[in-house]
Amino acid sequence: MPEAVVEGGVPYAAPVDGEAESTSRGGHPFARLSAVADAVLYEGYLLYPYRRSSPKNRVRWQFGVLLPPDWVERDGPVVPGVSGSADSWYQQTECVLRARNTDAVLRVRVRFLQMQHKQVEEATGGGHRPVESLRTADGTAHLTFDEAVPRETDLVVPLADLLRGGFTASVGAPAGEETEQLPAGAGRVVRRRREVRASATVAAERLAEDVYRLRVRTENTGRAADPRAARDEVLRDALIATHTLVGGEGLEFASLIDPPAALSDHVRDCRNAFTFPVLGGCSPDELTAPSPGGAPRDGDTGPALLSAPIILPDHPRVAPESPGDLHDAGEIDEILTLRTMLLTDEEKREARATDQRAAEILDRVDSMPQEVFARLHGAIRSLSPAGPAAPGAPTDPGPGRAAWWREGAGDGLSPATDTVPVDGVPVGRGSRVRLCPRGRGADAQDMFLAGRTAQVAAVFHDVDGSTHLAVTLDDDPAAELNGWYGRFHYFRPEELEPLTDTPDEPPAATPAAPVAAAPDRLRDPLQGRPNT
Repeated sequence: MPEAVVEGGVPYAAPVDGEAESTSRGGHPFARLSAVADAVLYEGYLLYPYRRSSPKNRVRWQFGVLLPPDWVERDGPVVPGVSGSADSWYQQTECVLRARNTDAVLRVRVRFLQMQHKQVEEATGGGHRPVESLRTADGTAHLTFDEAVPRETDLVVPLADLLRGGFTASVGAPAGEETEQLPAGAGRVVRRRREVRASATVAAERLAEDVYRLRVRTENTGRAADPRAARDEVLRDALIATHTLVGGEGLEFASLIDPPAALSDHVRDCRNAFTFPVLGGCSPDELTAPSPGGAPRDGDTGPALLSAPIILPDHPRVAPESPGDLHDAGEIDEILTLRTMLLTDEEKREARATDQRAAEILDRVDSMPQEVFARLHGAIRSLSPAGPAAPGAPTDPGPGRAAWWREGAGDGLSPATDTVPVDGVPVGRGSRVRLCPRGRGADAQDMFLAGRTAQVAAVFHDVDGSTHLAVTLDDDPAAELNGWYGRFHYFRPEELEPLTDTPDEPPAATPAAPVAAAPDRLRDPLQGRPNT
C-alpha cells in the first residue's frame, strides 16, 4: 500500500473556505478549473425563482448523488453508465495519461456537498418548538429548508507508488450542529448534519513505457438507517454533486473525446461510471496556439481533468461576462437576471428567507451596474479576416433569392422534401442511416450514439451554408413523440452512412399520424437551425 498525503491531515473532507480557497489556488494546477468545478458543485442547487414554495425547488439534488449502497440496491444492482443524474453509491473515473518523468506526482481532489437541515424553532415558555416559518419583530422571515456545505479532500501521491498498489483514503464528512439565536428571543435556527461516510481509491497501471491508466473510485461506505426510507431522508447520508479533479506534476492527460491516435485504443478501454472526465487547466492562449510547424493536431491533451456527473466538452469555461453563479448553467444569464429583477417584493423576501445563496443572487442582481448587465447580451470571442469562399460554398444567395437575414430567404427550401448526397446516395426524409460522429468537432453526447441506426426526419440548410440532417433513433422508444414535437439529433452529412434495408435491418415503421403534422413546422425557415 503506497503512502500518500491527505492534505489537511484530517479523516474527513475539509469544508471549503471561499476566500482562503481562492487565494491558495493561485498557482495550483486546478486553478483554471475552479470556476467550472464550482458551477458543477452547485448546478441545480436552487433554481429560479429561488423560493422554497416553488415546485422545482421541492425536488432537488439531481446530479452526482452517491447514496448508501444498501438503499440504492435495495431492489437490485445499479446499472452503470456515464450519466450522473442516476442515483448510485459509487463513481468511477478512468483516464489515460503520459508521464514525462519517473518522479511524477499525482493530485486528486474529491468534492461534494453535504446536506445540512436548517430548522427554524419558535421560542415557547419552556423551550423551543419546530416551525416551518417564523417572522421576527424586525420583519425578517426565517424558513425551514435544506442547505448544503461544500466539502473537499486533496490526495497527493507519487505515480510510482500507485504502480505498486492502490491507495484508499477517507473523504467523508463529520456530523455537526450549530445554533443561531434570533433577535429579541423570538426563537432560534438549528443547523444539523449527519455523518457522511465515504472513501476514494486511486490506482494506476502501466500500459506502455510512459503511458498509464489511472482509476479513481469514490464510494459511499455508509449504511442507511432504513433502506426503505424516502429519498429525501436518505440524502442526509449522501455525497451530493460529487466530482473529481485530477492533475499533477509532469503529467499529460489524453482527451476521452478526441484522444491522440496512439492512445485511442487505450482510451477506448476506459470505463467511467456515473461521471465523465474532460480536459481542463489550459489557458485560452494555449488552446488557440497553433501546433508546431502548423501541422494538424493529433488529438487533444491537457494538464488536468474534471470528472463531472454532468457531461461537458473538453476545456469547459465559465463565460467571463457572467458576474456570478445562478445555479442553472444551461440557462442564459441575461434571461435569468431579467426575470429575477422582476420578482415582486414579497417573492424576493421569501427567496432571501429560503437560503443565503438566494439572498446573494438577489443582492447581485439588484445592484448590478448597467455596463455589467449590458455584457450579458452577448459577445464575439474572435474574428478572422474574410478569405475567398470555398469552391461550391453557397455564399451568394443567387439571382432572385434574398440574403439569409431578409424576408423570403427560406423560399425554395423544404426540409421535409430536400435531399443531400451522402456517399453518392441522395438522403432525405425517411432515409435510414448509421451514425458515425467524428472525433474532432463532434458534440460529446453524439459520440455515445456512434454505430446506432436512425431515420432522417428533415434536411436543414444553415445560414453559414452548412447542412444538418435531423434524425430520430430507430431504437428510441420515444422516437414517435420526438418526431411529433420536433425534438431531433442533428448530424452533418459526413457523419452519416446511408443504409440499404436488408432482411437483417427491416425498414423503420411508418410514422404514426401525429408525425404527419411535422412537415408544416419543418418548412418554417425559423426552424431551419439545429437546436442540439
